[in-house]
Amino acid sequence: MSRIGKSPINIPSGVTVSIKESVVTVEGKGGTLNQNITDGIEVQVLEDVVTLSRPSDSKSHRASHGLYRSLISNMIVGVSDGWTKRLELVGVGYRASNRGQILDLALGFSHNISMQIPSEVKLTTISEKGKNPLVELTSFDKQLVGMIASKIRSFRKPEPYKGKGVRYVGEIVRKKAGKSAAK
Repeated sequence: MSRIGKSPINIPSGVTVSIKESVVTVEGKGGTLNQNITDGIEVQVLEDVVTLSRPSDSKSHRASHGLYRSLISNMIVGVSDGWTKRLELVGVGYRASNRGQILDLALGFSHNISMQIPSEVKLTTISEKGKNPLVELTSFDKQLVGMIASKIRSFRKPEPYKGKGVRYVGEIVRKKAGKSAAK
């Protein structure tokens, strides 16, 4: 058995999980998420526990078993607690601001980068004197938050010589030594 797939998922109070045909729907205070289940994986909801089972031990069934268990677990955590990603802008003159759902980034290019953030994601920018600007993304959909954070990071990835760029809070950037002087 898959170590991830065989473990049951506890449903917290305030969250409902329903299955119709091959679509699992999770509803909670954060919102509603749907996941289509394929490859013959069976999902059962008994009282406040969700369990998944697979029809055989083939490689594709074993992989799907753990995958769908993780996806459903992330959906349940998302609608009950939510997911947050925090990005830090490291560099002289790097700034972040927002007007509603439009994120405006100054990352050392000749122009600012404006990005429309979907309405499902709550956007906040934090600028304190003496600290690096922060961009905080919060939503009930883990995949959406991760995708948007990755897109923002791709505008200016951290470089290995000075460490400048957009990075996740807590991310460690390994620095390289620069050129050594000629003898």
